[in-house]
Amino acid sequence: MRMTRTSLSLAAMAGVLLLAACDRAPPAPEPIRPVRVVSVAPQLHESRSSYTGEVRARYETNLAFRVGGKIVARYVEIGSEVKKGAQLARLDPEDTRLATQNARAQLSAAQANFNQAQTELSRYKKLFESRVISQAELDRRQNTYNTAEAQLDSARSQLRSAQNQMDYTELQADADGVVTAIGVETGQVVSAGQTVMKLARPEEKEVVFNVAENRLDELRNATNIAISLWAQPDKEYSGVVREIAPGADPATRTYAVKVSVQNAPASMRLGMTSTVSIVRRSEASMVALPLSALYQQGAEPAVWIYNGPAEGEGKVELRPVKIAAFIERAVLIADGLKEGEKVVTAGVHKLIPGQTVRLLPEVQSASARKK
Repeated sequence: MRMTRTSLSLAAMAGVLLLAACDRAPPAPEPIRPVRVVSVAPQLHESRSSYTGEVRARYETNLAFRVGGKIVARYVEIGSEVKKGAQLARLDPEDTRLATQNARAQLSAAQANFNQAQTELSRYKKLFESRVISQAELDRRQNTYNTAEAQLDSARSQLRSAQNQMDYTELQADADGVVTAIGVETGQVVSAGQTVMKLARPEEKEVVFNVAENRLDELRNATNIAISLWAQPDKEYSGVVREIAPGADPATRTYAVKVSVQNAPASMRLGMTSTVSIVRRSEASMVALPLSALYQQGAEPAVWIYNGPAEGEGKVELRPVKIAAFIERAVLIADGLKEGEKVVTAGVHKLIPGQTVRLLPEVQSASARKK
């Protein structure tokens, strides 16, 4: 049988392909992936929620004159430290001085009238004993005396009131403190009760800050609160939640919280910026892992466990775990890991069960990584 030219061409081509297949090199093995791990080291852990606030005095009083008038002197500035009884400002005393003189003159007149009524009553009593005058006449003199006595008491009260009004022209500090605000200037006319300045009493200090409504329960149940100043971040002071505003601010929709500082030092000055931390400590030992170690296995969290020597190559297996809480840049594992096991912390989404990996030389413990 003769082969056609086409058949010969196909045979030749098949031979060439067969020779090429024989000469092709086998596929290169997949490179072993390097991984970084941390060693499992269960221990008690601490987590914090922090808020930024301002140091204020617990007691801050609005000071005002009890009478109206023109301010003729002001003796303090914002930030002035004053002692109890120190003079802060003074009103023009001319009107109250005239009122005091008038009340003193009325008292003198009432005293003279009383003295005369007293003398006449004494004389009329003797006349009545001698049966010179009637009982009715003596009663009239007695009534005159009683009226004069009442007028004298009234004049004394008016004088004391006028003297008080004169004293009220001087504004004095009712306690040791710091002037935090001034709302008037010399020469200004103020009314009675108008706020002139604010006085803060620094013996008790607190930190004021605002929180969202989803944080209120955390603050109500807080038992361990740490306060630090931005100026002294290495020192912490304990605090207690004193007040949570019953209503939200209409503009920010946040709630004002006041935390009292226990044993506040003198270096904690009003207006300083501070950090309030709600400290939570775990009751049982847990493992802290970087967030990058978590892997999602269906609906459950898991981590990759490295099985192999401390140096060299090994295999990985997927292990489901139970998460206790998320803290800053880490996650707390409550169950699923044993002390000394090595957990992969990088590239977890590119691994498959049983895959061979190469351990990087840096092996860090979970606790060291948390630090």
